[in-house]
Amino acid sequence: MSWLSLAYIAAVVIEQRYLNILGWVMITLMSAVLVAALLALAGPALEAMFNQAMDTVGK
Repeated sequence: MSWLSLAYIAAVVIEQRYLNILGWVMITLMSAVLVAALLALAGPALEAMFNQAMDTVGK
């Protein structure tokens, strides 16, 4: 095997690892955006439910 083919194989492996890392970063960012959106939409309802539960326990 020549050094050129070894260099090509190394470049392919490095590119695959780099793209894999980019994929995980994208998944993490999309998950964070999804959580933030759900909190923005359901935040008041969750807060009211929590306060009602705390009032019930406090009685």
